[in-house]
Amino acid sequence: MKQFEVNFDGLVGPTHNYAGLSFGNVASLNNAKSNSSPRQAAKQGLKKMKALADMGMLQGVLAPQERPDIVTLRRLGFTGSDADVLEKAAKQATEVFLACCSASSMWTANAATVSPSADTADGRVHFTPANLTNKFHRSLEPDVTGRILQATFANEKYFVHHRHLPDNEHFGDEGAANHTRLCTEYGRPGVEIFCYGRYAFDTSKPSPKRFPARQTLESCQAIARLHGLSDENVVYVQQNPDVIDQGVFHNDVISVGNQNVLFYHEQAFFDTQAKLDEIQRKFGQEKVHFIKVNTADVSVEDAVKTYLFNTQIITQPNGEMAIIAPTECQENPAVSAYLDKLVTLDTPIKKVHYFDVKQSMRNGGGPACLRLRVALTDQEVDAVNPNTLINDAQFERLNTWVDKHYRDELSFDDLRDPQLLMESRSALDELTQILKLGSVYPFQR
Repeated sequence: MKQFEVNFDGLVGPTHNYAGLSFGNVASLNNAKSNSSPRQAAKQGLKKMKALADMGMLQGVLAPQERPDIVTLRRLGFTGSDADVLEKAAKQATEVFLACCSASSMWTANAATVSPSADTADGRVHFTPANLTNKFHRSLEPDVTGRILQATFANEKYFVHHRHLPDNEHFGDEGAANHTRLCTEYGRPGVEIFCYGRYAFDTSKPSPKRFPARQTLESCQAIARLHGLSDENVVYVQQNPDVIDQGVFHNDVISVGNQNVLFYHEQAFFDTQAKLDEIQRKFGQEKVHFIKVNTADVSVEDAVKTYLFNTQIITQPNGEMAIIAPTECQENPAVSAYLDKLVTLDTPIKKVHYFDVKQSMRNGGGPACLRLRVALTDQEVDAVNPNTLINDAQFERLNTWVDKHYRDELSFDDLRDPQLLMESRSALDELTQILKLGSVYPFQR
């Protein structure tokens, strides 16, 4: 039986914008309310997907959310026609309106936590959408995300879908951005690493002081229970509170893993050595390559600025690993020098591929933010909705769709334009037909 890791990238939506909504995400705040280019953003994402498919990787796509979120604005008391709702919300509650226009669903690392069948008690792939309670704009996503995942992974013989955790800060869950998995082969049992920023019920424990810790230990434990994971293939690791206060809002901004490699900054974790020892013990006899980046080589500031650790590590068909990095890493002297050196060391990582994803980077997310990793057997791949997998024909189809529906530039004033809402709904309605998702959006139901 063959095993694969499939990257499902989030497709950037037609209302892609920079609202600067994410306190604790430095890039997001720095670019607040700048004009954006939805068409360029979507094409940059599709180009990365196609490039990975051309490398021989299995690559999928996940649909965006509908924005502006008229349903939520109506729940918050704005009435009248859709045009009235947009106008009233933009004038009377600008920050609420911007939150309901958020482009954040493009970062599908936050869509869900996924446990492959090799790790779970019932031998099926388990999905739990992230509740994203720490940020209002992201907390609007889980229900639609759940429907998109169910339409993508629909076969109940192979896939299990859980409801997101309770909508409360005690169970704050940010999805795969705080979860990684190490294994010898994708289809064999592995070690699932859950990273958390704080304890929900014990405030005496260490926690950041400047920026919020979005993931709780209790949420990690709940997902492990839901997915039927055993204690011997789970490790709970606390993020270093000090680096959260330096803008490391998710663990995937300071650490990333793939198969037998954990690539991390020396300041990433709390109680680092004890946790690395636990990971190695649970991994088994084979060696884990713990690749530590020292502060002397790359500062936390440069790591956050370039998203060195928000890169993808992929295993290519020839068995060698490669890093998929944003061009910001190439443009930073310290980070570029480190990556040049890394590929010469005695580790499985032998190549770096740079991609321009600036539209995403300016909104606070790098290559790894754009994808949800799903380890699958060949039978499970066959059970995936085939229209959500990228090949030459689907790539061309989606590019044509973007050219047809997306604007070149978007400003704040455009977001309250009823014409943009109609354009967006028309685009998403056609997208659900291209991807054969059925009626996943509120306006379709």
